[in-house]
Amino acid sequence: MSASANILVIDDEPPIRRLLRTGLGTQGYAIVEAGDAAAALACLEAGGLDLAILDLGLPDMPGHVVLGMIRERWPDLPVLVLSSRDDERGKVEALDLGADDYVTKPFGMNELLARIRAALRHRLAMQGERPVFRVDELSVDLVRRIVRVGEREVKLSPREYDFLRVLVQHAGKVLTHAQLMRHAPASSDPQYLRVYIRQLRQKLEPDPERPRYLLTETGVGYRLRTPD
Repeated sequence: MSASANILVIDDEPPIRRLLRTGLGTQGYAIVEAGDAAAALACLEAGGLDLAILDLGLPDMPGHVVLGMIRERWPDLPVLVLSSRDDERGKVEALDLGADDYVTKPFGMNELLARIRAALRHRLAMQGERPVFRVDELSVDLVRRIVRVGEREVKLSPREYDFLRVLVQHAGKVLTHAQLMRHAPASSDPQYLRVYIRQLRQKLEPDPERPRYLLTETGVGYRLRTPD
């Protein structure tokens, strides 16, 4: 994917905006900056944006409120949330509100670039969903409901397949426990989700204790890795 997307950076800290402007600009991304919610909404109204990076700590409006407005008015715009390292509740709330991903401050530029690429790929996939998902040896045919690891066909229970299907449809995006349970309900007890994820890893991962495909976002949820 060529790095030619227009990215809106919503952050009230000039050093962070400068860091992102420099780091993302060297990769070919065009950066639009907003220091508060009002400026951000004006930029969004102007259009032409491919992705937004949103700091939750804005001076004029809570970041979660801004996120809710973005999701209501621009539902297809990918949003990456910036959060502090110890704000686990804020991350989960943002993801449940529809954020595509989060990056914890302080962050590395390579990590942020990878998250941006994944969010943009996910947007393209949602615009024209591919019937077969592949990453390394794992393939999932969403039309024929066939799952393979290499040449081996993997038999999944209906509930296991439901969870895998949701992860495939949102590949590269972290899904919270609540989102997964809402999309593929089995019980209101999150412990059941952990059971199904463990069963999927036993069937799909070369080493279930060191998963390559079904990745845990500690305290938040799970992510299905996309091709590098």
